[in-house]
Amino acid sequence: MAEYTLKTPLTEEDVRKLRVGDKVTLEGVIFGIRDANLIRMFDGQVPSPVDLTGAACIHTAPNVRKVGEGKYEPVCIGTTTSSRMDRFTPGLMFEYGVRAVIGKAGMMEASMEAMKKHGGCYLAIVGGAAAWETERIMSIDGVWWEDLMPEAIWKFQTKNFGPLIVAMDSHGNNIYFDVKAKAASKLPEIFKKIGAE
Repeated sequence: MAEYTLKTPLTEEDVRKLRVGDKVTLEGVIFGIRDANLIRMFDGQVPSPVDLTGAACIHTAPNVRKVGEGKYEPVCIGTTTSSRMDRFTPGLMFEYGVRAVIGKAGMMEASMEAMKKHGGCYLAIVGGAAAWETERIMSIDGVWWEDLMPEAIWKFQTKNFGPLIVAMDSHGNNIYFDVKAKAASKLPEIFKKIGAE
């Protein structure tokens, strides 16, 4: 396992060198995305109002404080479960050039195939780590589609955002699938010990 510090926007070369289990720390801009803005982009076919080429996007609907017209400061930036947004990952990578998705609990086959094809990765963050995440967000530098609050599109300026774990890489490896397979392989022995059929 290797450790990397990467500056956004990310390149395909940045992502292709990553392998499941590697640790990544990000510096620079990450974009906050979530169900409502993704549904608008893809189901509603409304183009993203911001360039996401090379972006690292985090699944979040943050708690923020308004401090002026269109200006916000972070209060608590937590991460939501990613799997329900799996269907949007191929479009994010193919149509918009997103390179990394940050979230918790993993994604499924559609995302894995998109990452292999377009050079993307999934960076896992520990659930319940909102206070830790918020400390690494220096400022909110932009917000689009405020009518979707809190599921607007957010532009976060970060410093030392990590370490994140590469849980899905661009080579078809998926740490969640690996853990599930290992757990399943132990079930017969466990059932035998407890006398289950």
